[in-house]
Amino acid sequence: MKPAASLLAFTTLSGLGLGLLVFLSLGLPPVSGWGAFAFFAISFLLAGGGLSISALHLGRPERALKAFREWRTSWLSREAWASVTALGLTGLYALPLLFDGPRLWPIGILAAAACIATVMCTGSIYAALRAVPRWHHWSTPAMFVAYAVTGGALLAGQVTMAMALLAATGIAQFLAWRTGDARVARRFGTRNTATGLHGHVRLFERPHTGENYVTEEMVFVVARKHATKLRSIALVLAFALPLVLLALPFSHLLGVAAVLSHAAGVVVARWLFFAEAEHVVGLYYGR
Repeated sequence: MKPAASLLAFTTLSGLGLGLLVFLSLGLPPVSGWGAFAFFAISFLLAGGGLSISALHLGRPERALKAFREWRTSWLSREAWASVTALGLTGLYALPLLFDGPRLWPIGILAAAACIATVMCTGSIYAALRAVPRWHHWSTPAMFVAYAVTGGALLAGQVTMAMALLAATGIAQFLAWRTGDARVARRFGTRNTATGLHGHVRLFERPHTGENYVTEEMVFVVARKHATKLRSIALVLAFALPLVLLALPFSHLLGVAAVLSHAAGVVVARWLFFAEAEHVVGLYYGR
């Protein structure tokens, strides 16, 4: 599928912001006063900004509010409700801290759970698509949550936890790519399986001569050699380099560099997430 800039920004920024809110809602770090204001402002800008950018990918952004209606059947609608709940609860939790007030632990725990639920709903939107074998798996929402929590630990300055999460998520991403390749090879099929015909089936003519939404969005192919190179870049930037930087004697400059490197790697991984998503409709366009 064609990677849209709005989706790259949405999934990267909202994941980092919601991941940071998870740690802040659990008192990590135990900020208050101006420190709390700075941390929560950053997290709300990332999470809120990312969620707002997602509306740019809608064909009719002015109808975004209608997404709240279908929560019984739509993961997109559930994501909308979960995000509003998460931001509302974290706002209630943060308010007393801005004035050096008490920590409302019950609200904080609920807020952290709502943030994780929001990220899970985002991943489940893609996992629900049976026509994209690479996405249609439980590992898709699991990786979304892993990325969010890892980025949140980095932003929250939880060095030891961040190092463990970086190593675990990096390994999990490598395995997710491998298992995704296997699912595509096993389940994608050929023009023979798509048509039910035997022998050598070839495309006589494309379904139509002009370009449309399907050909622009769904029939996007990234060369295997480029995908392999980009996977290596994503692993180095998102996980290996931040691990090395955190292993050095701590300084704020190195911490910022680790966060920026991780964010850049996440963007590359997200680009691949969409670019490598082979939709079965590609069989009818000479894939």
